[in-house]
Amino acid sequence: MKFVSWNVNGIRACVQKGFLDFFQETDADIFCIQETKMQEGQLALETTGYHQYWNYAQRKGYSGTAIFTKKEPLSVSYGIGIEEHDREGRVITLEFEDFYFITVYTPNSQNELARLPYRMQWETDFLAYLKGLEEKKPVIFCGDLNVAHQEIDLKNPKTNRKNAGFTDEERGKFTELLEAGFVDTFRYFYPDMEGIYSWWSYRFSARAKNAGWRIDYFCVSEGLKERLKDARILTDVMGSDHCPVELVME
Repeated sequence: MKFVSWNVNGIRACVQKGFLDFFQETDADIFCIQETKMQEGQLALETTGYHQYWNYAQRKGYSGTAIFTKKEPLSVSYGIGIEEHDREGRVITLEFEDFYFITVYTPNSQNELARLPYRMQWETDFLAYLKGLEEKKPVIFCGDLNVAHQEIDLKNPKTNRKNAGFTDEERGKFTELLEAGFVDTFRYFYPDMEGIYSWWSYRFSARAKNAGWRIDYFCVSEGLKERLKDARILTDVMGSDHCPVELVME
């Protein structure tokens, strides 16, 4: 099984930059996108052979997620059941026979950490949601988690230490997530690999200089570790300020 996740930073713009070519070439069993930045009816995507599920933010041109899956799920749910969080279209959960599959677009703590307190509450509630699902069957979740966990996960850790995405608080919450029984699949296969990132600012020619951050993830329940085959970050795929990430499982 091959899974792909990509923060497209506006799906309508990404379609103009070759999204569907990549989508077809990669031939994933499940393909997820975050930050769709659209409302229902603004775009009709032809994805023959896939079931489509979209979660839109109430605010126009903001946030939003989607999942395309070849196999029809047993059930689909949107959000995590907490109204404060569920207005922004950030989570879709598909239930299959032997696992739950979730895409998530984690809130950004924003400039001057204006939204850090909200982000901390989100982290607590999202982890509780994952653990609740895990009581029934294992969980695979992916998306833009808006955190670089370790210093090797971004080019300039020293100068970014108190910036959104690399605060001690956000990194601590990701540590909590792993300690609660989830596996960061890229680090499972490549524990010490440096210089591989999934997001680059559009400013300062960051991508050309590879001054990036690894903030897009596939994480799985510990019980699925034996089924992991590979995790990759597809740094050569253009079309967004993020690149896709991929997980291959038995």
